Amino acid sequence: MTAEIVRRTGVPTDAVADVVVVGAGACGLVAALRAKAAGAEVIVLERDASPSGSTAMSSGFVPAPATRFQRATGIDDDSPQRLQDDILAKSEGNSDPDLTRLACNTIGPAMEWLSDAFGIDWVVLDDFLYPGHSRHRMHAVPEKTGEALLARLLGAAEVAEIPIVTSACVTRLFEGEGRRIEAVEVERPGGAHEVIGCGALVLACNGYGGNPDLVRRYIPEIAGGPYFGHAGNRGDAVLWGEALGARLEHLSGYQGHGSLAHPQGILISWALMMEGGIQVNTEGQRFSNENGGYSEQAVEILAQPGAVAWNLYDRRIHDFALAFPDYRQAMEVGAIREAVDVAALAAVTGLPEGALGKTLREVADLQAGRAVDRFGRDFTTKPALQQPFHAVKVTGALFHTQGGLMIDDQARVVDDAGKSFPNLFAGGGAACGVSGPSVSGYLSGNGLLTAIAFGFIAGTSAGVSARP
Repeated sequence: MTAEIVRRTGVPTDAVADVVVVGAGACGLVAALRAKAAGAEVIVLERDASPSGSTAMSSGFVPAPATRFQRATGIDDDSPQRLQDDILAKSEGNSDPDLTRLACNTIGPAMEWLSDAFGIDWVVLDDFLYPGHSRHRMHAVPEKTGEALLARLLGAAEVAEIPIVTSACVTRLFEGEGRRIEAVEVERPGGAHEVIGCGALVLACNGYGGNPDLVRRYIPEIAGGPYFGHAGNRGDAVLWGEALGARLEHLSGYQGHGSLAHPQGILISWALMMEGGIQVNTEGQRFSNENGGYSEQAVEILAQPGAVAWNLYDRRIHDFALAFPDYRQAMEVGAIREAVDVAALAAVTGLPEGALGKTLREVADLQAGRAVDRFGRDFTTKPALQQPFHAVKVTGALFHTQGGLMIDDQARVVDDAGKSFPNLFAGGGAACGVSGPSVSGYLSGNGLLTAIAFGFIAGTSAGVSARP
């Protein structure tokens, strides 16, 4: 199956909807909810038998400024401008400024609308700061997982009586006069095909992380690492955009992660590093500033011997990490090791005891302020590591891509001249994100930020433009 564009006017259809949404992740579901609220009849097409995608595989944490949920926890000094500044600082000014402003101004109202309209409860994580965030602004549903977030959004779609057609893989778009998308062709199990007409189309089918050819073309530095994203992220939106003459930006941008339990494939929260943990390679040596950002750490780890590292931390951090479901899962499958002292830690990890002991003594000096870290990390803000120790073997991975279709302030896809396609909208991983063109530009939560914010705008715009 390939992503195709067929230029034909008046194509016969098997069904018609005001708004067709491709993809049932966070972006697609929020877009569908907003289009329905605007008075449009909506249908969501999902390639999988059960909606999952990048949303379910994520931590489920959404950065949003100046929300009432923040104020309820005593955080009253955040703002869209402050979040925008943090995003631009992380990308060294390389994020698209218009998209960054659009996302930062939209996400707070979008989160509050989801709560008001569908009772989605948001809690603010105020016990630690992710790298690059100047305020506690990560929002999550109480379960603190991406699966639970997706379940809440699916429940909202059910309440709104939005049909979600699963096992429906969109393979073709039909472009008519005036560059309008008139219909989509869907391939069903067994090879049957259906054509669904649309007044507006929203592409919410994520990026191209599951397409090895596109990964090698645009981000060869991570092509040799594991992909910890949804296999269905095949880059359909990018390929359709190329064929339509749409503007594509920042295709070299992506989110990596430098803490994927190996070989178990379980995400280990970067909060362990932010709370005082360290990473060492198989030679027992630190190799980077662990507080610099978990996205770019993926590349750092893949450059180490064997493309692996060990997260090392103590009982205090271990107890803190037990609040995360992924960490508890790693415990259950035996990924987490425990050791009473340095000798035992060397034994359970296979690391050289001499080098490991030297590294831990150096870290103790850094934590006590007796030395300056050669990698630039400030260790003095957290308690010193104490015996007993804990450890987990990790590798670096590609999570999802951040480049894609350029959109305007109504989430309409634009061409190279900046002219908008009349009824084609995009958001989330299908659209250009706010991380800039490199792995180091990814600020924690940027993926769900643009999924929900741009889905909110795309659905509203599509619903208004397409309703009878």
